[in-house]
Amino acid sequence: MKRREFIIFFSGAAAWPSLALAQSKGKWRLGALLYSDPQSDPQMAAIRRRLSELGYVEGRNISIEYRYAEGRLDRLPALAAELVALQPDVILAVGGDVAPIAKKSDQKTPLVFVSSADPEQLGLVASLRQPGGNATGVSLLQDELASKRLELLKEAVPNVSRVAFIWYPDHLDNEHREAQRAAQALSLQLHSAEVRNSDEVERVLNDAMAARIEAIYVVSSRLTVFNLKKLVLFAGQNRIPLVGGWGAWAKDGGLFSYGPDAVAMAGRAADHIDKIFKGAKPSNLPVEQPAKFELIINLKTAAQLGLNLPHSLLSRADELVD
Repeated sequence: MKRREFIIFFSGAAAWPSLALAQSKGKWRLGALLYSDPQSDPQMAAIRRRLSELGYVEGRNISIEYRYAEGRLDRLPALAAELVALQPDVILAVGGDVAPIAKKSDQKTPLVFVSSADPEQLGLVASLRQPGGNATGVSLLQDELASKRLELLKEAVPNVSRVAFIWYPDHLDNEHREAQRAAQALSLQLHSAEVRNSDEVERVLNDAMAARIEAIYVVSSRLTVFNLKKLVLFAGQNRIPLVGGWGAWAKDGGLFSYGPDAVAMAGRAADHIDKIFKGAKPSNLPVEQPAKFELIINLKTAAQLGLNLPHSLLSRADELVD
């Protein structure tokens, strides 16, 4: 798996008239819709870095207009409408909770998204290979990883039996279903802990503790990542192993993470933006999916939890955090 590379799809198409006009003016306009804010969002930073590598210099040949919700999902529709009114050449939506709002606001302006939810279930694209419409982008979704994470948890903590499954139910994917199936095979009991906004996180965690959970599994979404530090701190204070799908969960104090490099994958959205600037139609640009997955283990957290992780698990890690 370490040797597998990202699957990259290329597709050419005729130029969009509005983009050709923007190019003649010598400056592209990118509208960015974010759940958090430009300063704290590592995926936005990766997109900007990749745009720079592709030759786009902010203030010279590209301008980026930001609208960001600072963790307030209810603010996104109005912010999306503001972006559309600016008439950017491309709208960028970072997050599966964000992209559908951008899509609903404008069906014509090219939309490039980064989403850990299912783009098809969200109605963003007709299919991953042939999106149709005005949207394409990068998907971080791999449903089968849910079973793998639970298998790894059982390997790391053999005696675990009750696991809190923290998720945002409006984040459309099949991870909950796959985790339930895997839990039965592993003799694990899943405590479904639904979180719909940041104000609910503390209550949900306390309810999970009352249910005598022994580990925490977090489904990555804009909402849960926005509350990452709160979740990891709670797990540490209660000496409970926490696992997630993106590297940040392990690097910030969780026991381990297993999944795609979410930051690197987000940077690939810049390649879609570049292609659209150069004349490609979103409808013909396949959604890019991850083909490489990383196991990151936090050794310091394992020691604090008193876990003696087996060599068979440690030897498979792509990164050990100490």
